This record gives sequence, C-alpha cells and structure tokens, in this order.
Amino acid sequence: MNKVNLGFIARRRLETGITLQDMAESLGFKNASTYLKYEKGEYDFKANHLPVLARKLKCELRDLFQCLILLI
Repeated sequence: MNKVNLGFIARRRLETGITLQDMAESLGFKNASTYLKYEKGEYDFKANHLPVLARKLKCELRDLFQCLILLI
C-alpha cells in the first residue's frame, strides 16, 4: 500500500526554496494556509495535485509516496 509522503513534500519544498504561497498558487489555491493544511495532512492531496507537486518539487512522481508493508 502506498501513502503520500507528507514529510518528503515539506522537506523538498524547503530544500528548493519554494514558499507556501507559491505552492498554493501552483495547485490553484488562493492562499498559503489552504496549501499548508494539505501538507500537514489535514486535507488529502487529490490525484490531479500529484503531477503538479512532482513538477514543482523537481522530483519523480514515485518520490511523493512512501511504501507501507502490511504484515498479516
């Protein structure tokens, strides 16, 4: 099972020097506080957000995910 890696997204945004407002505008949000709720996990990123995030963060789409192994 794959889950969006919010820690990676936040770290990568800071590494690349992209502001919250810049990320918000890239995803079509009006303000930084809305984007921050996604980055902190209060809202879930939608499928159409992921390619935009990858381009903006200059990473591969697969980098946005963490692999979870379920042990039964």
